Formats: sequence, structure tokens, C-alpha cells
Amino acid sequence: MSRYLSRSTGLLVGALGLSLIGASLAQADDTRIRFQLDWRFEGPSAPFLMAVERGYFAEEGLDVQIDSGSGSAGAINRVASGAYEMGFGDLNALVEFLAENPDGPGIQGVYVVYDGSPASVFARKDRDIESPADLAGKAIAAPAFDTGYRAWGIFAAANELDADDVEWQNVDPTLRETLLVRGDVDAITGFYFTSLLNLEGRGMGEEELTIMPFPEYGVPLYGNAIIASEAFSEENPEAVKGFLRAFNRALEETLADPDGAIDYVYNRDSLIDREMETRRLRLAIDSVIDTEDARGNGAGAVDEERLRNAIQLVADAYELPSVPEPERVFTSRFLPPQDERMIFADRSE
Repeated sequence: MSRYLSRSTGLLVGALGLSLIGASLAQADDTRIRFQLDWRFEGPSAPFLMAVERGYFAEEGLDVQIDSGSGSAGAINRVASGAYEMGFGDLNALVEFLAENPDGPGIQGVYVVYDGSPASVFARKDRDIESPADLAGKAIAAPAFDTGYRAWGIFAAANELDADDVEWQNVDPTLRETLLVRGDVDAITGFYFTSLLNLEGRGMGEEELTIMPFPEYGVPLYGNAIIASEAFSEENPEAVKGFLRAFNRALEETLADPDGAIDYVYNRDSLIDREMETRRLRLAIDSVIDTEDARGNGAGAVDEERLRNAIQLVADAYELPSVPEPERVFTSRFLPPQDERMIFADRSE
């Protein structure tokens, strides 16, 4: 009897060993993708983290590592350097990188997540600012790298305001909202879903502000997109397609249940304020993800004429040495089919 048990145990252990070896080999065959976010783990990073934890990337044969970031420029530079295969960054910063590095490593946007730029003007109502024209003669604060500051000329031209009619203060990003709350400046620029929450956290409510989101004031720039190294994309086109399929799937589920999607951000960083990050995610969805263009074209896509126009506007505003061709900035060849990207619920529901 003991000899029988010994033999059976040996067979079981052997079978288990073969199973583990098979699983290891399967994992070893997965394509590894190191992915760099543009910022910390916050509400808008939910679909990326969901796709990892729910196994959507793994189902596509991918071994994906998602890391937090320190800004769009950093994400773009790290993908360019080869430290990361893919990342998440501002498409306008990508235009700038390509213009300044025409012979450098190729990087392309492959899926637009923020269909509009989150850049916004936040102005104090008690300074009699109700419209762009009222900003003339006022003091505005922003970090030098801020999209709202860099693209100010585009906003001004779209609203018949002389770009030089305001006084800019270049400030540390940690001081921007504090200066507005204290009344040291009349207005600031910043990402809508970041500066609004920062201002509220410092005691300044939305009712005290005049908020001018760039997309609502005639600025047709795109915002953040998933970017990929061209070298990696050429060698692993199916991996890039698989990444976008998995992300698109997670984005659809995030749109359907933002509150539940925050679980995946919390699981990655338990120090987040769940209520605040849920609100941040909802603000991002309502302002720059679930847009009229995205509903018409499907999530992730671009309008070619709008993209070309946006590139030229950025080149002029940033005084770039060259103007990248649209196909260098964005490619749609890795996107899931359009019907799979029509992921927005009926607003009448």
C-alpha cells in the first residue's frame, strides 16, 4: 500500500512539475512591454491598471509592466531611449520632440485617449474675469512646461485676445494653485481635472472661478495618447495591436463603471484618496475622453484634418524648427476595428 501511495505521489508531483514548467514556458513566450505613464497612479490611469489585473494584456500574450511617471516629456524621452517600449504622453509634446529630433528615434501616437487637451484657464471671478477678453492686463501663473502656458498663443488667437496683453509668471507647479487662492495672481493655467481638485483642496470652490477649458474655447489640440517606439512596433506589430485591444476593452469597462475602476488604482497605490481619484477620473471622462469627436470616430482615433491643423498650431506656438508630418505623429494601423471602439454609452441612459 505504501509503495502504491509513493508511486502515485511521484506521478502527481511529476505532473505538477510539468504543468508549472509549461506555465513558465508560456509566460516566457509572452512579449514584454514596459509602459511609462505620464504621472502618478491617479484616477485616469485606471484602465491601464485594470487591463493588467484582470489579465486582459496576458490574454493577448503580453507581459506588461506599468510604471508611474513624472510628466509627458519624461515618458516620451524614456520611450525614445529604449528604456520603455510604450508610454502615455501629450501628443503636443510628441510633436515638439519629433520637430527637435528629426533624425532621432521614431515614436508615434497609436491611440488617442484624451480627445481634447485638458489645458484650462482658472480665473478669479472677484477680479471681474468672465471671458477671455477680461484676461487682458491680468497676471497669470503656470510652470514653463505647462501646456496652457506653451499653447497660450493658440488660445489667445482663437478668442481675439492679444497674447502679449497678459503678464505671465513662471512658477513651480506646487505653488500654482496656492498663488491663485491667495490672490497673488488673477488666473492660472493647468489640467482641468488636476487644478480644479487642487484649488478645491485649498478652499477655493468652483463657484468662485471662471473656468475656460481650451477645447471649449476654440483650441482643437489633442491631449494624451498611447505612444510606441517605431522600432518596437515594426518588430512586434501584433503585440501593439494586442495592447490596444486590451486597453480598449478596459477603457470601455472604466467608462461603464468609474467607481469600480478606481479599485485598480487603489490596489496599486493604497495611499490614494479614493473619493478624489474617482472624481478626477469622472472629470477626465466628461471633459476630454467622452467627446463628440470620439463618439463619431470611435475611441482612440484622430481626424486627419484636425491633426494636421493641430500640428501646425503647435509648431507655430512653440516656434518649432520644423513641422512633423501627421503620419510621423500618429498612426491608426494598430487600432482595433472602429466598431470595437464605439464604446461610449448612450447619454440618454
